[in-house]
Amino acid sequence: MFSKLFHRPVYLEERENLVREIATVGDAIDCLEDWPERERDLIHEAALKTCYMAHDGLKPLRAARDAIRAFAKKKGILAKGPAVKPWMIKPIGGSGRAAL
Repeated sequence: MFSKLFHRPVYLEERENLVREIATVGDAIDCLEDWPERERDLIHEAALKTCYMAHDGLKPLRAARDAIRAFAKKKGILAKGPAVKPWMIKPIGGSGRAAL
C-alpha cells in the first residue's frame, strides 16, 4: 500500500467547501472512475490509463500524480490544499489523559 502513496497529495474541489484528497494511485483511479461518463474526454482517458499503468508498476508514481493533477487543472477543480488542516482543529475537551 505504501509503495502506491504519492510524495504529496493532490487536492480537488468537488463542490463548494468540499475538498477531496488524492494521496494514492488508488484514490486517483477511484476519482477518475467516478467521473461522469458524459464529461469524459481524451484527457480523462489519458489520466486514467496513466494511473492504471502506475498501479501496475509500468509507470512511476510521479507520472500518475502529474496525470491526475493535469486532469484536475484542465477541469478547473485543482485546489491548493484543504481549507482546514487537521492540526488546526482544537480538540473537543479533555486533556487526553485517562480518568483515574
